[in-house]
Amino acid sequence: MPAPSPPGTEQDRPRWYRRAARGAFADLSPLRENADYRRIWFGQAVSSIGQQMTAVAVSVQVYDLTGSSFATGLVGLCSLFPLIAFGLYGGAIADSVDRRRLGLIGSGGLAVVSAVLASQALIGLGQVLVLYAAVAVQAGFFAVSSPARSAMIPRLVPGHQLPAANALNTVSMNLGLTVGPMFGGVLIGAYGAQSAYLLDTLAFSATLYAMWRLPSMRPLGEGKGRASVLDGLRFLREQPNLRTSFLADLAAMIFGMPRALFPAIAVGFFGGDARTVGLLVSAPAVGALIGALFSGWITRVHRHGAAVLAAVTAWGLSIAAFGLVRHLWLGLLLLAVAGCADTVSMIFRNTMMQVAAPDEMRGRLQGIFIVVVAGGPRLGDFESGAVASLASPAASVVSGGLACVAAVLLLAARRPAFLRYDARHPTP
Repeated sequence: MPAPSPPGTEQDRPRWYRRAARGAFADLSPLRENADYRRIWFGQAVSSIGQQMTAVAVSVQVYDLTGSSFATGLVGLCSLFPLIAFGLYGGAIADSVDRRRLGLIGSGGLAVVSAVLASQALIGLGQVLVLYAAVAVQAGFFAVSSPARSAMIPRLVPGHQLPAANALNTVSMNLGLTVGPMFGGVLIGAYGAQSAYLLDTLAFSATLYAMWRLPSMRPLGEGKGRASVLDGLRFLREQPNLRTSFLADLAAMIFGMPRALFPAIAVGFFGGDARTVGLLVSAPAVGALIGALFSGWITRVHRHGAAVLAAVTAWGLSIAAFGLVRHLWLGLLLLAVAGCADTVSMIFRNTMMQVAAPDEMRGRLQGIFIVVVAGGPRLGDFESGAVASLASPAASVVSGGLACVAAVLLLAARRPAFLRYDARHPTP
């Protein structure tokens, strides 16, 4: 006879409590049951941390060489154009060739760029143009390979595990956004920028190994000859549910993304300094990570369209409320809530795109998604900055959050079928 469990162990707790505890945390079944997905996830988590360390190192190096915030800001611009251009064409390529091979090329190219960055730092080259060029090439490799990696996921896990897999992907991404900059800052301060670049180069070995172990991943269906970017855009135009999910994301990023105002808000709202700006920038990522870690309930939701609109509404309301508060910790809490809502929206939008779209279109849709993700926040920076210059930072933040909510209500009114979208019977 087995020995009785000691008092207070898991077995002594009520069944409802154990079910609630299991359901609260992220569903790990895709990692437990799919070795290929497990290797891909681990590789992406490690390389994401490394890439964020590299991003910090590049910014530090550029500022050390120039002493100019404008020159440092140009780093983002150098990555924007390749992300947009190669994002679209990378999606078309991913729908034409073996996605495994494309993922290997992209990851290998990113590793080479990190090695180049490490080399220039070790020899003390001191050329800002080299850094700008490396960032642009890096963005190009990422934009080409990212649609292929994302389009692989529905082939690696069964359909009922896709929401859980997307939640886990969000965990790996936000681990990079939170752990990478912190670890990178410590490492750069102790051993210089070359240490971050070298570690990033080594980190890509995990992704390369995971890609190498995959079987061939040629697109199903069409997948013969060259896929057309325009066909992908036409497909999205003709699929109202997928199109509405993209529009909801754009509404959140254009109207409800006040990151360009964080320096002014840190001083004007909270009487802070650069450290306060850092807290404001990191708060949404922390909230997003928490939302992904406690995402077990997501797999039980089938009305994905309604969930997307509810999450974007929560984002807009949180941002609007943030514009009204003047206590730092309350403001950070609201930004974290917004980040959590964004994670929920992202999980459901990605799942809709992977399930409702045919395999031969997934690469192109992921390419369009990259363009939206790259361009939307930049448009949001312009919108929030323009309104703040005409009125005030507070007016810009509050009006932006409310405009996001209004856009969601308009989408719900114009596209009621989106609210009825059911993952058990997906229609694009």
